[in-house]
Amino acid sequence: MNKAAAVALIVFAGWMGPANAASRFMQTGAVTSQPIGHYEFCELHRDECSVRSTNTAAPKLTDYGWNVVREVNARINAEIMPVTDMEIYGRDEVWAYPTDAGDCEDFVLLKRKELMERGFSASSLLITVVRKPDGEGHAVLTLRTSEGDFILDNLENEVKLWNETPYRYLKRQAAFNSGRWVTIENADELLVGSVD
Repeated sequence: MNKAAAVALIVFAGWMGPANAASRFMQTGAVTSQPIGHYEFCELHRDECSVRSTNTAAPKLTDYGWNVVREVNARINAEIMPVTDMEIYGRDEVWAYPTDAGDCEDFVLLKRKELMERGFSASSLLITVVRKPDGEGHAVLTLRTSEGDFILDNLENEVKLWNETPYRYLKRQAAFNSGRWVTIENADELLVGSVD
């Protein structure tokens, strides 16, 4: 490597910053409890909750892949009317595929299913539990890529990096097993108020 190339590499590395690059990815920790709604969903859809992966490397997406992700997120957000489980089923925490109405978990399930049908792997599409700024629980879909962890959200048509959302991240499905859940260790490192 010549001197100019080495200087350019150092300048680029300094611009990106190790903390900035690392914060694009959620750091997961220990296996934790599965949400009751997901447990009950898995009792009905065992095939979706028994996917095990030995290759959990995050894929690099093509321009076409990004277009598919954005289209699926925006279309499902427009097609499904947000309604609480209490209004639909008369009880909380019912995770189901919506046909025309559903709550946040239902949006996530449908987006995950459609993206898997379009060729995305289960280990890259992870249901994630977060806390909104008002303290209310919420579910989003994490898309793991080699460029970072991106969020598909029924409250937002734009697909954003996880650290560009206003949420506190609690746990998500494990990339190695769709029926297991893991903690998110670096959620508290996000700067509150840094989101536009």
